[in-house]
Amino acid sequence: MVRPAVHVRWMIRRDLVEVLDIEHEAFEFPWSEDDFIRCLRQRNCIGMVAEMAESVVAFMIYELHRSRLHVVNLAVRRSHRRLGVGTLLLDRLAAKLAPDRRDRILLEVRERNLPAQLFFRSLGYRAIAVLKDFYQDSTEDAYLMQYLSSGAVVEAAPRRAA
Repeated sequence: MVRPAVHVRWMIRRDLVEVLDIEHEAFEFPWSEDDFIRCLRQRNCIGMVAEMAESVVAFMIYELHRSRLHVVNLAVRRSHRRLGVGTLLLDRLAAKLAPDRRDRILLEVRERNLPAQLFFRSLGYRAIAVLKDFYQDSTEDAYLMQYLSSGAVVEAAPRRAA
């Protein structure tokens, strides 16, 4: 069986219906449509989608900062997990890193989300801090995970008040 090719592109407004469907399938506490719109209206916030056979099967939202990229949301449709789609999205993001500019990717993962922790770890992300009571929807902690580009200078993890 030949799998259709994965096409990665910028997220557009009409993708929101499929993105919201993936979001609700993937997360216990999903973002609302307003959450997506509010985030994507920020100047430094970028959305990407992965399509297979003209259907959105994954999305990623990240923020651009002076010295880092920050993944704020990432999900793959359950039926398309373990096919390399999430890896492709994160590889595209890692390709944007440069030692003299943005040299790291940061993201937070729920303490209970072991599959996501293992996935990110398999791609070279490392937990660098525990963020106590991080989420607004629960008292759950998060792991702050970091991916460093080759040539990045290792520095202390940013501290956040809980």
